[in-house]
Amino acid sequence: MRSKPSNNNSATEPVRSKGQASRDAILQIAAKLVTVRGLAGLSIGDLAEEAGMSKSGLYAHFKSKEELELATIETAAAIFDREVLQPAMQAAPGLARLRALTDAFLNHLERRVFPGGCFFAAVAMELDTRPGPARDRVSEALQSWLALIRQCFIDAQSHLEIPAAADIEQAVFETESLLVAANLLFGMSNEITPLRQARRGVEHLLARLALHAEPRSIPAAE
Repeated sequence: MRSKPSNNNSATEPVRSKGQASRDAILQIAAKLVTVRGLAGLSIGDLAEEAGMSKSGLYAHFKSKEELELATIETAAAIFDREVLQPAMQAAPGLARLRALTDAFLNHLERRVFPGGCFFAAVAMELDTRPGPARDRVSEALQSWLALIRQCFIDAQSHLEIPAAADIEQAVFETESLLVAANLLFGMSNEITPLRQARRGVEHLLARLALHAEPRSIPAAE
């Protein structure tokens, strides 16, 4: 007698879903641990203890340390997308979106989305002299972030919010420098002042650029 397909599906699907849920939970913990211990300090033993499972149970999800590192980076990218990028992308292109991006970034620091501050800032410092897939993926994420900031300034130019002659690369560098400094100093001091200073710094940068903005053309009256 042929077995019923529905019985096989009901027997296997919950196991698959439970396994994925367990893996996701482990990676959420790993992404947070990395910001205080680093990728090198992300040991299977410590992670298993934090996740409340055995080492053998953890090995069932990740066959190597490299696989765990890459999966952790992808999870951190998804968290950053949810907490920073998606809210900011609701703002109009140009300076409004730039302000939304910087504000969302600083808010995610203040809310301790990652206990050790910006995940990618922490990991980039650790991996800068360690070539390999993990470094490549982090570099890709950072370049995408800088490209997004750059696009905000390009859009601001097209909307005549800043002058066409503005040095976009310098503006991107200064914006990122303010955010990186805020991340470092907030983490070291646990004081909100660096986050406020970063916000003021971005506004000072935009005000300086706006001083040279081209006036919007006004149609002549008929």
